[in-house]
Amino acid sequence: MGSYAVFLRGINVGGINIKMADLRDALKSCGFLDATTLLASGNVVLSSSLDAAGVKQECEKCLRAAFGYEAWVVVLEAGRVAGLVDACPYPEDNKATHTYITLSSDTAVLDELEAAGAALERQDQQRLGPEALAWLAPVGGTLDSPFSKISAKAKFKAATTTRNLRTLIKVGDAARALAAG
Repeated sequence: MGSYAVFLRGINVGGINIKMADLRDALKSCGFLDATTLLASGNVVLSSSLDAAGVKQECEKCLRAAFGYEAWVVVLEAGRVAGLVDACPYPEDNKATHTYITLSSDTAVLDELEAAGAALERQDQQRLGPEALAWLAPVGGTLDSPFSKISAKAKFKAATTTRNLRTLIKVGDAARALAAG
């Protein structure tokens, strides 16, 4: 059995509203019996005998059936979340900026997003691995930041989702606890 963190794209932010209790119930009914949600932005930790690709496929199928929307998730092994947090060179929080990590299920899509961000003037970003890109946004201006506008484009939606560093720390802690049993 492997332990995984599952990050849902685009729920409870503009149109697709899912209660975390309903999300847990749906995943449990699809065989993820220990599914646990964290915060209200679609973060789940669970165990499965499937590999990460299998967990992604089953979660998306389950969410589409249960909630009737085009569900996309990014799945990481439990230990990988902590590794990404440790690799992030930016602060958890400071007065001027917020740290975000964009996660992707498709390396080529993240490569394209990274290149688009690198072309922006004064965009602080760092690749953390094949599935993650850390970046900074000004406090109070995240959604209006040039990089945020690029990452919101339709061509990136099916393969990426973004979390702030504080959320990734919480999910990583929960995933490690699940893995430890």
